[in-house]
Amino acid sequence: MKIKLLAGLAMSTMLFGCANTADLEAQVSSLSNKVDTLSTQIGSLRADHDKMGSDIKAAKNAAMDAQDEAARANSRIDAMATNYRKK
Repeated sequence: MKIKLLAGLAMSTMLFGCANTADLEAQVSSLSNKVDTLSTQIGSLRADHDKMGSDIKAAKNAAMDAQDEAARANSRIDAMATNYRKK
């Protein structure tokens, strides 16, 4: 009697284990899809970050060039003002 009970319990445990495997595989598949989506988003964000970094460098260089040009223009104006004499 006990052997039949143990065999029945073992069979039900095996069936429960088999039924749970499909759910586990579905969850793993879902998580795998989410990881793939996140990896794609991270790649896109990295590309955007790199583009912004290069844009910032270009803007910084343009600002430095403008500052140098302004300083050069100011020195020309100062030179013109020192040469000006009122008659």
